[in-house]
Amino acid sequence: MSQSLFQSQRIMRDRRESALRKGLVAIVDLGSSKISCLILQVDPALLRAPRADGVGRLDGQAGLRVIGAATTRSRGIELGEIASMDEVERGVRTVIAGAQKMAEVRVDHVIACYSGGQPRSYGILGEAEVEHGEVSEADIGAALAAGDVPDYGAAREVIHALPVNFMLDQRSGLTDPRGLTGSRLSVDMHMMTVSQESILNLVQVMRRCDLELSGLVHSSYASGLAAMTEDELELGGACIDLGGGSTGISIFMKRQMIYADAVPLGGDHVTRDICAGLEIATHTAERTKTLQGGLVATSRDDRDLIELPRDAHDDAPGRQMISRAELIGVMRPRVEEILESARDRLDAASFEHMPGRRIVLTGGGSLIPGLEEVAARILGRQVRLGRPMRIPGLPQAQTAAQFSAAVGLALHLAKPQDECWDFEMPADRSGRQRIRKAMRWFRDNW
Repeated sequence: MSQSLFQSQRIMRDRRESALRKGLVAIVDLGSSKISCLILQVDPALLRAPRADGVGRLDGQAGLRVIGAATTRSRGIELGEIASMDEVERGVRTVIAGAQKMAEVRVDHVIACYSGGQPRSYGILGEAEVEHGEVSEADIGAALAAGDVPDYGAAREVIHALPVNFMLDQRSGLTDPRGLTGSRLSVDMHMMTVSQESILNLVQVMRRCDLELSGLVHSSYASGLAAMTEDELELGGACIDLGGGSTGISIFMKRQMIYADAVPLGGDHVTRDICAGLEIATHTAERTKTLQGGLVATSRDDRDLIELPRDAHDDAPGRQMISRAELIGVMRPRVEEILESARDRLDAASFEHMPGRRIVLTGGGSLIPGLEEVAARILGRQVRLGRPMRIPGLPQAQTAAQFSAAVGLALHLAKPQDECWDFEMPADRSGRQRIRKAMRWFRDNW
């Protein structure tokens, strides 16, 4: 990998570490339907403390506490992409101000996640000889540097580059080979790219809000960390995050994300279908979907009538009445289309060959009654509804499924996974072709 990529990501990592040392950091989730902010108070000592039971690696959640939270309706974000800079800036300033007021502190460092960028996944293999018989960080760096990727386009940038599996000689399935003895080290890396424009727009929003961007994570990654159990992350599973403007998909194995994608459809499209099908205003359609919506009709739903107020400019007398079954008939085709598209993405990633195949549904769209039943039929897998894990101080309102990405961002902060730029890379060791692309937006814009 190019050194400029390492430098840009290390700038981000150093800023994050600086924020953690200061003890305060804000996380912001920029979604198509809402923008959320959590302010975290950080205890660096507890963040690095071992688990009380002595099992596993670090349990950094004990070092985090939510002291401020705020949410506002998202305007200016469509399909996960920033469409109006002014509207998004206003939304970010609103949630930052609200969370700061609750916490009675001021924050400068922000870690953000978003669902746009048209994510694409690549699997990369790198190999190198172990120089001194015992695997060091330099050997891991050499193996990573030996990897090569296809040309993913000048308009795209790397957002995640995760070593997901190491093989030392004939021993595979290693998560951390440092200190082990061997002669040849191989590493499988999952690299995720997004559109350069989406990142540039997000960086510009944070600048306009006078905030220091200290980390950037894709929502599909963060949602999986929050909504999936440890067994699902370890044995293999998928997370489908049904957001407002898009639906994120992520697959995890041995606690590492090995695939990510997104479907450009979400709950907002269901609302638009209700608007068009029932000829009602958007705010009425959203409220009706939330309070009366569903996906599985019964004989009673034919008799269960819903009163819908007409648009203020409609001169026709009286109010419109529909049955709940009619509402379900409008909603279900779009939800089925979203799930079928997600199934196609999972099939393309060979998800059916994984040992653990449970699918977790989260996000605001997962709250629609009947979704679990419909999803199990379309996806052909064991399905459950996922809610974000509790972290200390998290308000009850933020424990709902639509806050999975924000909570997952906090969990990522507590226990960040190693990425390629966390290792020192030799300028030339194996003579192999290096990964050619770099995150030029850092070099040019910071």
